[in-house]
Amino acid sequence: MMSLTADSPVHSSSSDDFAAFLDAELDSASDVSPELDEVENGEAEGEEEVEDEKGQDEDNDTGDGDDDDGSIDSSRSKKRKIELIEAAVDPQSSVSRGEPAETSGASSALDVCTHPGVMGGMCIRCGQKVEDESGVAFGYIHKNLRLADDEVARLRDKDLKNLLRHKKLILVLDLDHTLLNSTRLADISAEESYLKDQREVLPDALRSNLFKLDWIHMMTKLRPFVHTFLKEASSLFEMYIYTMGERPYALEMASLLDPGGIYFHSRVIAQSDSTRRHQKGLDVVLGQESAVLILDDTEVVWGKHRENLILMDRYHFFTSSCRQFGLKCKSLSEQKSDENEAEGALASVLEVLQRIHRLFFDPERGDNIMERDVRQVLKTVRKEILKGCKIVFTGVIPIQCQPENHHYWKLAEKLGATFSTEVDDTVTHVVSMNDKTEKSRQAVREKKFLVHPRWIEAANYLWRKPPEENFPVSS
Repeated sequence: MMSLTADSPVHSSSSDDFAAFLDAELDSASDVSPELDEVENGEAEGEEEVEDEKGQDEDNDTGDGDDDDGSIDSSRSKKRKIELIEAAVDPQSSVSRGEPAETSGASSALDVCTHPGVMGGMCIRCGQKVEDESGVAFGYIHKNLRLADDEVARLRDKDLKNLLRHKKLILVLDLDHTLLNSTRLADISAEESYLKDQREVLPDALRSNLFKLDWIHMMTKLRPFVHTFLKEASSLFEMYIYTMGERPYALEMASLLDPGGIYFHSRVIAQSDSTRRHQKGLDVVLGQESAVLILDDTEVVWGKHRENLILMDRYHFFTSSCRQFGLKCKSLSEQKSDENEAEGALASVLEVLQRIHRLFFDPERGDNIMERDVRQVLKTVRKEILKGCKIVFTGVIPIQCQPENHHYWKLAEKLGATFSTEVDDTVTHVVSMNDKTEKSRQAVREKKFLVHPRWIEAANYLWRKPPEENFPVSS
């Protein structure tokens, strides 16, 4: 298939030439799986309930489970591209949103075309030149591809049905500080300079995930457990990469994480694909928001989609990363150490994702699966983290601030904690930054847990109640 980053060769206004080009684009997509053919025909023939598809999927499976997942995902990726341009090859296809054309000739069909999408300045259905630039650009799928809003909505709806048939949701993954850590070669400190030419001093596991990329003047360290994480997550989710980095960098990182091209395919979204400056958005993801989870270390860039977000503890391997976030400590590289693979952030969040997936697809649920919302499942799981904890804050919330509006109050509430203004018998934890306050002393006298506010932050990242003794309060 033609490279997705290549310029479109279509410059003619001839719809026949355009259709021929699209035929060539579809050559490598001829091996679409039987399951996807059923999805394509399902709406016309009357679809069965999504919940009843499990047995059918098992009957269609052949061979190794991992191979099946890769084949299905690859076929789905190809199918999406077919969806985007199928009507250019078949003018009577369902992509058109206009009234059915009378079969009186090609001009009649062209007259009713509502131009569901444009690629290289030409309609993907009828091949006509289109000046209008409304809709959303999906350049990561194909350069210069733009889809109308109603076409995006149609594709998302159809994609959701297909995903749920395969018991999958969508997972959007940030790169830097979430799956990996990168630094410019010029920013490597003296204490970590051994990384350039003395890598033999590193343990094998660490060395195998460290890459010196001279052609882009960078060094990248993959986060421990990342390969296992991607393999396990791919069986539950269709995965996207979404980074604020530039496209060449994004593609290079994707090749390190997914050298076999089995997890992401063309689903690599870079800074230039966003529709708002310095913001990420699900408007460029071809999936229903109700089926999307996001892993990212930065909350502020997801202003409109925080309910979909699982906030990640940042991975700081290089010294430059620590400096960037004002951390005055030795980096992992300077310590010649790394995050614990079995107990690190990716291992923890994988368990959370698996639990959310199980709850979403729980066969005991009596509601319509098409109406389920993964954001509600995420909220439910998050509220269990500090369930049963009743908190008193002292010396944390400024006097002039409404307690319920403070960051730590709202975060603990989101994690399922309840609150009190006095240290009574029902209180379990006193959260303080100073052990000399009266309520701090009372907590010690009455054998309540006295913890630093970072205990709440740790619970948010770890998705479990951390050991209180690890967060002592000093004067």
